[in-house]
Amino acid sequence: NMMKRSSILSHTIVTKVCEGVADCAEACPVACIHEGPGKNLKGTSWYWIDFSVCIDCGICLQVCPVKGAIIAEERPEYQEMS
Repeated sequence: NMMKRSSILSHTIVTKVCEGVADCAEACPVACIHEGPGKNLKGTSWYWIDFSVCIDCGICLQVCPVKGAIIAEERPEYQEMS
């Protein structure tokens, strides 16, 4: 099988930019996007991507109305869980 999981990179939700719209969570075909605890620095709710489940399809990026909230790279340092 040529499709090794390790060769697929995730998308990343930038916690500080996310506004908790959740269009991404509804659109995700593998349900890898979850609401984070508390609020971010903007004072809005926010979401995060489970990298181990993400298939890098890019649908979240296409549906997100918040510019810069989702990036097409696996960057855990931007997805702050606290």
